[in-house]
Amino acid sequence: MAEIISLHKPPRMRGIKQAIEELRAADSGTALTEHALRRLILSGALPSVRCGTKYLINMDVLTDYLYKGSCGGEELSAAGIRKIAE
Repeated sequence: MAEIISLHKPPRMRGIKQAIEELRAADSGTALTEHALRRLILSGALPSVRCGTKYLINMDVLTDYLYKGSCGGEELSAAGIRKIAE
């Protein structure tokens, strides 16, 4: 059988607790909590993959979200009101 070579490395998927642990290892003073991360996932602000009862988060997407404040969707103003297309 031919060997399949992948050019892409697999995504770094973590559960909510493991994602927070990895963030705390990188930044011990992080203000992000498990509860806050869970709310971001359940609200749809942060994409995740549901596997049974667990939510798996791509750590690269989480890092981008923390830097940018969004996942590339439409942005909210400071008051949380979306701009209507004219």
